[in-house]
Amino acid sequence: MRAWRAAFHQEPELSGDEVRTREKVLQALRELGLPTTTFPGSLYGVVGMLGAGTSGPVVALRADMDALPLEEATGLPFRSRRPGVMHACGHDVHMASLLGAALLLSRHPRALGGPVKLLFQPSEEEGTTGGAQPMIDAGCLERPTVAFVVGQHVDPGLPLGTIGWGAGPFMAAADSFRLTVRGRGGHASTPQQGPDAILVASEIVTGLQAIASRVRDPTDPVVVSVGSVHGGTRHNILPETVVLEGTVRTVRPETRDLVEQAFRRRVRAIASSLGARVAITYRRGYPALINPPGATATVVRALEVEFGRKAVVQVDRPLMGAEDFARYLERVPGTFLRLGVGGKVPAASLHSAQFAPDERAMVFGAATLAAAAVALQHGSR
Repeated sequence: MRAWRAAFHQEPELSGDEVRTREKVLQALRELGLPTTTFPGSLYGVVGMLGAGTSGPVVALRADMDALPLEEATGLPFRSRRPGVMHACGHDVHMASLLGAALLLSRHPRALGGPVKLLFQPSEEEGTTGGAQPMIDAGCLERPTVAFVVGQHVDPGLPLGTIGWGAGPFMAAADSFRLTVRGRGGHASTPQQGPDAILVASEIVTGLQAIASRVRDPTDPVVVSVGSVHGGTRHNILPETVVLEGTVRTVRPETRDLVEQAFRRRVRAIASSLGARVAITYRRGYPALINPPGATATVVRALEVEFGRKAVVQVDRPLMGAEDFARYLERVPGTFLRLGVGGKVPAASLHSAQFAPDERAMVFGAATLAAAAVALQHGSR
């Protein structure tokens, strides 16, 4: 697993460009003697198969493949060789762990209660369509039909050797927006000739926070964040246009609809009250990731046997990050887990240039996926 992880880490590839990564996955699966399937065009996913000739429930295990546009600053001996691209979200660990699970299961074929599909999925970081939906559209959950699906993600907030789980809402839906505020440009000394697009944009940024604090039940998590503000060229010129970009995170489908309606209404009202115009682009991204209680309980029981109860930790609140693994769970039951990679010293966060998860976590990651597959196959009978 160390060798696999290092190979992935040294040659990271961005969403939609996982050509070399796919070749490395294919080579590893062939060395394990496993049949593989690829997809036409620019869908660089791979499906491996264990126990193809067996009968019983089919379990799919998934790992994501893509990296992020960051300049690595970890100092690892196998640091990225590609300037400005880095595995800063742990997908290299995910792939190596899934290959490790495949190796474990291939060594113990009698443990299987049916076929196991190995889904290596591209473009998880893309954020809107992602790689899960194209994989599903291309038939990754069919031929044979998948009964359960399991995935995991490294978590620097959990100690090494622990697995985090939760039933119900586990990760947020992620939507994005772009607002183009149009006022009247002119000299900064005569703002009365406005409307001033910067002032209007500032009021919108502040006003959006009332959606999170006043529109929905305060026990129902909502995040509205503006991450980009662009407008103006000089200190004494009022720009005609200001562009705001940001994200909205929710965990309940009905709240997602409510927040979008409130967002559009509030933005238009603020702009109109100040005499400005605003164009709203609101894009739905990944849905909320909701872990089915039944399948999750089956996996948790198996992991408690595998690692001990203290190592299997219930997560008491949803993570407001998003994951397109949610697309699989919309179609078949399963569960998504968090793989502890933290240590005594606080670990760098996901998506940072210093992120370097403890590679010993791959042992737990491989065992988790293998144990989950066997448990779901036998527990469903």
